[in-house]
Amino acid sequence: MIIAIDGPAGAGKGEIAKLIDERLNFTRIDTGAMYRAVTLKMIRNDISLDDEEGIKELLENTNIELRKKNGNLLILLDGEDVSKLIRTPEVSNLVSPVSSIKQIRIKMVDLQRNMKNIAENIVMEGRDITTIVFPDADVKIYLTADVEERAKRRYKEMCEADMKVTYEEVLENIEARDKNDMQKEMGALKITEDAIVVDNTNMSIEETFETINKIIEERR
Repeated sequence: MIIAIDGPAGAGKGEIAKLIDERLNFTRIDTGAMYRAVTLKMIRNDISLDDEEGIKELLENTNIELRKKNGNLLILLDGEDVSKLIRTPEVSNLVSPVSSIKQIRIKMVDLQRNMKNIAENIVMEGRDITTIVFPDADVKIYLTADVEERAKRRYKEMCEADMKVTYEEVLENIEARDKNDMQKEMGALKITEDAIVVDNTNMSIEETFETINKIIEERR
């Protein structure tokens, strides 16, 4: 069974996918983390957004792995655990334009589609999972919330991780990402006709999970 979850930044897709993984025995694939890993490597190698040859060479020499350890999803970039490094403001500010680059999207989508065979049941979350990666997914969810609420959640996460940012900076970043994600040439953030929209602005993560779990049970 394939569960595809799309939605804007800060809506809680990662938390919900993690709960589905832990409680329903699914294998979670965080596609956003894959784009963040590429972004981190571009920053480290000082590769600009318009450097087509540099990006091509980077993709040819990049290995990204998602590995589960002690209940947590680790993101390995060329063998290095970058799970925390990909969540920094520097990466967050650049990941949306990076994920808009055509050759990067083609490479990542290919990797993501090949991951469907790693387990019998998978849950994949991102921006274009219901539209591009798995348009035939068994369950399609579009998870969203008000932009102010999403910014509050992301700001809290970053403060807990000892990242020095202001709420205003986080809100501005999320608004910019929303605009960029919806206007991408490839993999734009859209709601498919057969996706179920879940607005969790006034819901806890637990309440959101219960709502989505009911949808999953109905499709099994």
